[in-house]
Amino acid sequence: MGSPRKEKPDLQKKVHEVAHKPGVYLMRDRFNRVIYVGKARDLRKRVSSYFLPSKLAQADLKTRAMLEATWDFETHIVRSEAESILLEGKLIKEYRPRYNVSFRDDKRFLLVKIDLSEEWPRFRLARFKKDDGARYFGPYPHAGALRQTLNFMRKKFGVLTFGRGSPTERELKSSTYQVPVRLSEIGAEQYRERVAQAIEFLEGKSREMIAALEEQMRKAAEKMDFEKAAELRDMIEDLRDTTKPTRRFVRGSLPSTIDPMADVQELADALRLPHPPRVMECFDISNISTTHVVASMVCFRDGVPDKDNYRRYRVRTVGGQDDFASMAEVVRRRYSRVLLDISETGNRRSESTDANAIVDLSPEHSQENAFDTARRMETYPLSAIRYPQSVVRLPDLIIVDGGKGQLSAACHELQRLGLHDLRIIGLAKEREEIYRPGRALPLRLPMDSGALRLLQRIRDEAHRFANAYHQLLMKKRVEESILDDCPGVSQNRKNLLLRRFGSVNRLRKAGVEEISSTEGIGRKLAEDLHRFLQQH
Repeated sequence: MGSPRKEKPDLQKKVHEVAHKPGVYLMRDRFNRVIYVGKARDLRKRVSSYFLPSKLAQADLKTRAMLEATWDFETHIVRSEAESILLEGKLIKEYRPRYNVSFRDDKRFLLVKIDLSEEWPRFRLARFKKDDGARYFGPYPHAGALRQTLNFMRKKFGVLTFGRGSPTERELKSSTYQVPVRLSEIGAEQYRERVAQAIEFLEGKSREMIAALEEQMRKAAEKMDFEKAAELRDMIEDLRDTTKPTRRFVRGSLPSTIDPMADVQELADALRLPHPPRVMECFDISNISTTHVVASMVCFRDGVPDKDNYRRYRVRTVGGQDDFASMAEVVRRRYSRVLLDISETGNRRSESTDANAIVDLSPEHSQENAFDTARRMETYPLSAIRYPQSVVRLPDLIIVDGGKGQLSAACHELQRLGLHDLRIIGLAKEREEIYRPGRALPLRLPMDSGALRLLQRIRDEAHRFANAYHQLLMKKRVEESILDDCPGVSQNRKNLLLRRFGSVNRLRKAGVEEISSTEGIGRKLAEDLHRFLQQH
């Protein structure tokens, strides 16, 4: 007989423990999965309203279904309503709750960008922060307030916004840019002084300016000029919304309630590991279709994502949908590569003080197994102090998304590589059961334990990363299919072109001469193909 079905907990008592403060709340189902994320100015009022009998009676079908599926909730306090908007968006993108609709696209909050390498730097709006040397401010949750603030900066500091390059004739003549002197009467160096003042303002050094506006508002009210006073009041609110310091929330981060290293230690205790698993790697297979079977490997270091060490794979040797064989392939590829890198690093290192001396530390020239060699190489001092992220190392724990089958396939490959002692577990989605090698029965952790939530965060991140790669490949395949409609381009020629140029987008930018230099593509076909791609 199976275990009796757990009764749904009464959440009314828990509601009374919620603070009357701004923040976000997460609704979880009986498997502890996040099914809804919301924000509130007053968490107690908002969350308690969900559990009133009248709320369930009047709720629409979607809300009723969400409440019936809710077995628990958690709240996270922030410092302002603006921060709650930012955190809500981040968490919805991270957890992808099935009852959330907004924020599930890739729309992001606005940033202000200024490139100081330009002769006449301009303040512009951006959605993405790039590694391009420019300065970025934000993100700003209130787009309307931000645009009004940029308008204020144009008038107050005489700085250029939007557009590109040197000021246009229209901008030189505009009265907006005549504070304190005409834009047409100053050079690029004097203009930069204006930019510096505007940057200080965006950095939050705006208290004196806002105080001066408040004084103007008071005087306008005394003169019964209520329209002017209201205009100044709105401007002050916009400036405060924009220049108020706001925390940035990154993937995997929550204010105050998640302690990543505490969760790592709790996981070590639950799995009875000799040391906390500071470096964990998790594998997920995505076989949404048989066209592309892909896999992801995400790395968490000290309980938070280490995105520089993420990896993605196209499964090469498996036909059709076979999760076990796919898992075996990617585990084999991952750790055979790690062992090769460790071996090559070992051959380059020296135990001598002579920088030119070479000592062969690779496993084939010693009596120790691959695991022992790899562990010894990880602690080898050269470069580890100078470049800690560059050290090639094995993880403290491997996590595979799946049950006994996936775990068995991964273990078999690790044994073939000589990595018998590497710690590994499988996490089955349906009941969040943890499978371990040599143990017949799975381990079940409490749904509210930090250890399980850490495993869920890692598993969900691996799933997201695999699906993102799958979508990228499908998009690329759709783009490549345009070549199927071009007369004279056979499958063989299509493969040659894509191998040469890498993508249809690069091929579209190529000239006729460059296309015709590809093997199997004559001048006439190159001209036809070039014309076809420009028209399509």
